[in-house]
Amino acid sequence: MIATTPMLAFIQNIGMFEWVAIGAVALLLFGKRLPEVGRSLGRGIVEFKKGLKETTDEISQASTEVKPDAPRKIDSSVSDQK
Repeated sequence: MIATTPMLAFIQNIGMFEWVAIGAVALLLFGKRLPEVGRSLGRGIVEFKKGLKETTDEISQASTEVKPDAPRKIDSSVSDQK
């Protein structure tokens, strides 16, 4: 049996020095735009959560609105013609 690990399991082993190094690389890459990148990332996360909540609300609402099937009328004139 093959043991699988989550893709982001390596994040658990990151220490303070590694986070500082990641921050320094981000600062070098994005420079003065870093606050703008952070804001846009935050907005994206908020929009994603809002869409996810709307979808789950829609699914739960659809599951609670059980519509019974309407009884079907049998047309006796059709069965009498045989």
